Formats: sequence, structure tokens, C-alpha cells
Amino acid sequence: MVLLRRVIGDALRARRQGQHRTLREVSSAANVSLGYLSEIERGQKEPSSELLAAICDALGARLSELLREVSDTVALAEQMPVGLVPVADQPTEPVARPAVRKVAAQGVRQVGADGPVSVAVRQDSPLKATLRATRVRPAERDVVCAA
Repeated sequence: MVLLRRVIGDALRARRQGQHRTLREVSSAANVSLGYLSEIERGQKEPSSELLAAICDALGARLSELLREVSDTVALAEQMPVGLVPVADQPTEPVARPAVRKVAAQGVRQVGADGPVSVAVRQDSPLKATLRATRVRPAERDVVCAA
């Protein structure tokens, strides 16, 4: 099961880090406490629509773009053909240490007319998983699909 607050948090963190901005910068611009923004990014708190709009504004992003990205990620999670299986249960993947986030499933899926999307599901703990979806650029498509 994918938690909406985790997907929203991952999308916000990816945008912030993509801009090379700190939590402090964004929290100040959005007029939200640094700790609360951190909890939102980690999926521990679910932001209100007003707060989400303020954070998007601080990031220079449209709320509709963020929600579309979140919607695509949730749609991909619903289409995943396999259940989450911890890497430790799979004999082909050695686990270096338990603290490392594990990749449970990966693949490339076609979603709408926007093109293929790469999906990675990390099993953080028995009850917590993180789903990350990214658009595959045409140059990357051949490499990802060939694997």
C-alpha cells in the first residue's frame, strides 16, 4: 500500500533538492517551520491544501504539476505486478547492512502519452515502502529497457 503523504513528501524533497535548496530556505519562503517541513518531506505529516500550495509557491512549482506527478506515481504503484518482497529474501541480491534502503522492485511502465516512467520501490521496513517514479528520457530509454 502506498501512503499518499509519503509520495507527496518524496515529490517535494526531490524538487527542493533538484534546486539545491535547503530545508531552511524553503521553510522560510513558505512561512512554515523547518521541523514541520521536514516531517512533511519524510511522509510523517500530511500537509493541508493551503500549506501544500505555499510550499509549491516557495519552490516555484505549480500545485497542479506536483499533484500530477504524485498521481502518476500512485497510478504506477497500483499497476505494479509484484508484491513488495524484501531484498534479504531474494538470494540473488546480497545486503551489505540492514540500515541500507533496499530496492524491492524496479521497472519501466508506459503511462499516458507522456512516455515511459522508471519506477523504483524501496522497502524501508516491513510496514513502510517508498515508491519513486521518474520520467525516462529518450536517450535513457534504450539503456533502461535493455537491462
